[in-house]
Amino acid sequence: MRCPFCRESDSRVVDSRTSEDGAAIRRRRQCRHCGRRFTTMEATSLSVIKRSGVTEEFSRQKIMSGVRKACQGRPVSDDDLAKLAQKVEENIRSKGIAEIDADEVGLSILDPLRELDQVAYLRFASVYQGFDSLEDFEAAIDSLRADALLQAGQTREPTPEDFAD
Repeated sequence: MRCPFCRESDSRVVDSRTSEDGAAIRRRRQCRHCGRRFTTMEATSLSVIKRSGVTEEFSRQKIMSGVRKACQGRPVSDDDLAKLAQKVEENIRSKGIAEIDADEVGLSILDPLRELDQVAYLRFASVYQGFDSLEDFEAAIDSLRADALLQAGQTREPTPEDFAD
């Protein structure tokens, strides 16, 4: 790493920390030639391959804006959306790949959104997965209900009586 002051290429790392969002590493360096200190940020790039074949940089903002539409009228804050976008990015980065299909990004959104708000999940899933019948909605709702029963400690298969009001 070249020193920004004297342009010498020999420096040593004094301190390393991950950034708040975990997407980069902040390194404090000291030039071995002039002794001055400077900071560098190191981040890996993550690209999304859209359906059209165009590649663009991954954006948490795009995740948030897409999910925000599904969350309209729901008790979901901007902070909740930011945390969801961070989970999605962490999930994708944990795969150790530099490029990912847009469809895979959508799949990575579904589980964290399901945990955040079930109604928003249904809205997003209906568009993303292309629900085209009531049966598609019923299947998704039944899956949500089955998960709720499992979380409540019931280990048997749910019956229609479990869902009756």
